[in-house]
Amino acid sequence: MSHFESCWNPASPQALQARSALLERLVALRALEERAAAASARSQAVFDKRGQLLPRQRVALLLDPGRPWLPLATLAGYGQDTPELARSVPGGGMIAGIGWVSGVRCMVVASDSGIEAGAIQPMGLEKILRVQEIALQNKLPFVHLVESAGANLMRYRVEGFVHGGSLFRNLARLSAAGIPVITVQHGSGTAGGAYMPGLSDVVIMVRGRSRAFLAGPPLLQAATGEIATEEELGGAEMHTQVSGLGEHLAEDDREALALAREVVAQLGWGVPEASAAFAEPRYPADELLGLMSDDLRQPVDMRELMLRLVDGSELLQFKPLYGAATVCVQARIEGQPVGLISNNGPIDVAGANKATHFIQWMCQLGHPLIYLQNTTGFMVGKDSEQGGMIKHGSKMIQAVSNATVPQITLQCGASFGAGNYGMCGRGYAPRFLFTWPNARTAVMGGAQAARTMQIVAEAALARKGLAPDPVRAQAQFDQTVALFESQADVFHTSGLLLDDGVIDPRDSRAVLAQCLALCAEAEARRLRPLQFGVARM
Repeated sequence: MSHFESCWNPASPQALQARSALLERLVALRALEERAAAASARSQAVFDKRGQLLPRQRVALLLDPGRPWLPLATLAGYGQDTPELARSVPGGGMIAGIGWVSGVRCMVVASDSGIEAGAIQPMGLEKILRVQEIALQNKLPFVHLVESAGANLMRYRVEGFVHGGSLFRNLARLSAAGIPVITVQHGSGTAGGAYMPGLSDVVIMVRGRSRAFLAGPPLLQAATGEIATEEELGGAEMHTQVSGLGEHLAEDDREALALAREVVAQLGWGVPEASAAFAEPRYPADELLGLMSDDLRQPVDMRELMLRLVDGSELLQFKPLYGAATVCVQARIEGQPVGLISNNGPIDVAGANKATHFIQWMCQLGHPLIYLQNTTGFMVGKDSEQGGMIKHGSKMIQAVSNATVPQITLQCGASFGAGNYGMCGRGYAPRFLFTWPNARTAVMGGAQAARTMQIVAEAALARKGLAPDPVRAQAQFDQTVALFESQADVFHTSGLLLDDGVIDPRDSRAVLAQCLALCAEAEARRLRPLQFGVARM
């Protein structure tokens, strides 16, 4: 290494003059940046009346206090919105920068909805395209705080509409590259703006404030004559309960941002501590012994089981209001981030779609999946079939079959019908599969199978003009029940090596933690493949 001594004199007249001039420029820069903040802050009374936070307040609450924040393109659009520089408001109508969220460095973009209701400006579009590219190149999670009136139709330019498609293309590229796209929908997202949440991996909505629709009430009425309210078309409650566009429903901006921080915290992208500590569940494992009834028809809230398995008993539920009978949760087990899937009832159309989304989300994050089986299978019936249960259930099975992360299955109760398949049964090659002593596995319950055979037999006799023999029918019924029930027993299935062992429910957390540690070690281990196996000489 060469040694260099500075020869420059910072106290020289030339140096001092340059410093003074630069300070003046910095003062001007800060004044321009403050101009945008002041223009936005003039909407404070309106935001207060609506119970909302201003955009810069939202960003401040999202970010980790005391950590560095690198703002980007703060002067975007300066002089482009108006030739009168004294009136020009820089920033492009949005706030963007790189900062820390829950210990993870992220690209953060916020609509500056205090200015023209967050309408997308031409240079604002260029700004978001640029920061999307930075996020893609530098593998930064993309956190988007959205409240936009869309394009200003009074300043419509066809090229803005055409190039605007790149914004949505980049969201798709980020997600496909494995970079999380997380959107907090603070307010409106109309027309193309509705695709911002639509192309996100996780969407958080605010009750009474979030809106997302391809055509708002005025355009809908103009185009079709239909009259509808904003809530009916695209409100937060509708999207989190009916359409499934939103995963989380918050009561206000503060809760929405807290949820966003939780979602980022669950990414597992933070720098690991040298000796990561974790909290034990707040509920004793001994309680697991009384959680599942011997009668598997008795309903069980599987979140109770999860509380007794995961660190600190802390659960981040995914789409809790949509397809509620299917439970998807992000949590940690001995510090390892995981996705848990279970069932509080049959898997219906919404539940299958929810599980498919969640599996793909966990694959994008690289988080192992744990299936806690207690299911009677997929929903049947006319409404279910007409709703596309087969195709939606098939999507879930495709996701399970092709998941790129380790999958671990714990059969805690019922494992019946295609629910066994959709919940990663033995035929879907989970890394590990353990069962509780009370678990039962079968294509269906013994009574259901017996009754099905009875109906088929009675129909065959009727076609021949014969009446069934009650005694013989009952004997056949009892025989079928006995056949199914004997094979469903966990000791029978474990004897056939249809699991990796029957475990004490109180040992579930320890067993899962060992499996996760093994998976992590396998992932970290570097192999050196050869074209051929090493030849024995």
